[in-house]
Amino acid sequence: MQEAAHSNPAHKWKQWQLIAFRISFIFFISICIPNNFEWYKHVINIDWTNLHYRDLYDIARFGSGLNFFGNSIFGNTLLGYANWIITLIFSTVGGLLWTFIDQRRNPQPTEYNVLYYWLRAIVRYRAAIGIIGFGFTKLFPVQMPYPSYGLLNTDFGDFTAQKIYWLSIGIVPWYQVFAGVVEIGAGTLLFFRKTTLLGAALLFGALGDIVYVNFAYDGGVHVYSSYFVLLSAFLIVHYVPALYNLLILEQPAKVVSFYPSFSKAWQQGVRVSLKVATIAIFLVLFFYLQWINFLYDPYKQPSTKGVTALRGYYNVTEFKVNGKEIPYSPLDTTRWQEATFENWTTLTFKVNRPTPLDLSNGGGDPQRDINRTFELTGIAGGRRVFHYYADTVENMLYLQDKYKALPDRRNVVAGAGGDGPGNGSPAEKRVEIPENRKGGIYSDTWISKKAWSNIGEEVNFIDPRASSTRRNREFAEAGKKLDKRNRMVLQYQTDDGQRVILQGLNEDQDSLYVVLDKVDRQYILSKSDLVAGKY
Repeated sequence: MQEAAHSNPAHKWKQWQLIAFRISFIFFISICIPNNFEWYKHVINIDWTNLHYRDLYDIARFGSGLNFFGNSIFGNTLLGYANWIITLIFSTVGGLLWTFIDQRRNPQPTEYNVLYYWLRAIVRYRAAIGIIGFGFTKLFPVQMPYPSYGLLNTDFGDFTAQKIYWLSIGIVPWYQVFAGVVEIGAGTLLFFRKTTLLGAALLFGALGDIVYVNFAYDGGVHVYSSYFVLLSAFLIVHYVPALYNLLILEQPAKVVSFYPSFSKAWQQGVRVSLKVATIAIFLVLFFYLQWINFLYDPYKQPSTKGVTALRGYYNVTEFKVNGKEIPYSPLDTTRWQEATFENWTTLTFKVNRPTPLDLSNGGGDPQRDINRTFELTGIAGGRRVFHYYADTVENMLYLQDKYKALPDRRNVVAGAGGDGPGNGSPAEKRVEIPENRKGGIYSDTWISKKAWSNIGEEVNFIDPRASSTRRNREFAEAGKKLDKRNRMVLQYQTDDGQRVILQGLNEDQDSLYVVLDKVDRQYILSKSDLVAGKY
């Protein structure tokens, strides 16, 4: 099959083609243009001298379409496709009005070759840039991370269908890399007119599969995946007659396409410059920024290294609340059953008390570790996940629940649950928890200035190579907010990491004493040699 480019194809368009084009032109222009003011604000505020990978990612990924009435206008039946329907309705009305005006102005229009060329160019570049942004999170496998200790020790039945799928991809990161190669390859092919069919067909197949997977596993990106299927389908339509002749009729096929004549030197210069700049930004620069993110600031994994001596999986061999020991029972709703300290700043423990489901994709705030929630999203049962700041001078952990929508306990008086740990164990002693303000661990200053001086500035925890203007700005904004989260303050004691003793206040401000004994648990799943982050 050959594609011939002409500056003035001779064939005349049929009336239905003219009407269909007018409707399609309004529809596809509408869904290729950002519809959110925040997108334009973001682009204006980008510091191109100190980029974060999400600066480019957010350029590539944006909402589109005529979203006048919100996505819930048709209820839950259409699963987020409402703005497409509204856009199509407006496009149909606009296309028919265009037809009426055009017929009065020019009773016999023949074609829209110039507009059709530019429409296809816009759709090509929109699909290319968007899928490349999507694909880089797979090429460097951060979209579906390798399971953490907590996830490896969560009962299979406690995972949602979506989480099972995401983890099934996360445990084979080289397959995730392959999926990224396919998506980036499709986007790269769409940058060039002569490889449009190959790129569109590859994109249609790859994203069509993702659409189906998201419906089958109750995922959350079915609409965005469908978006690329729709764009690629529009590009493929141009080649359908030739494909029919070639594949069905088994006859020679030729695609005739209009191509403007950029006869002037400045026109050629602008065209080539824009193409080269686009490729340089979204392939070369984006590649580098995503690589830095993979190494030092993984998208869904916390970036801060945890306390090395604490890492691992532990049995809870002793557990006291307010000095009273609670023996092990799988039915007890207070006692921890087992615990894990991750390679990063996360403590998880299992308790027989169900928690609300977080059904997000786990990315959360792209900057702060506490809001990277892949460790708890899609998990039912009693797995609790806490982010911590570590004062390694005083051996103190300041913990906050990663599940944000929890009761506000600010009015609980510090120490209201008891007088502190008992004296039943030789290793047990009273721990002085900083209760320097009314409200204790739920006061605004629950971490003292001295502790902060030992902990350091959170924004500087990351490797300097991953620092960026955007990250600094968003950390400054986050510092102005006070999250309503459950908190704990615990002191840790350990000699070699094999036994860890935790003492302090739990989220109810009851005194807590926990003895953890490390278990060298062997997993059927072998460790991966392609895991994000440097810990």
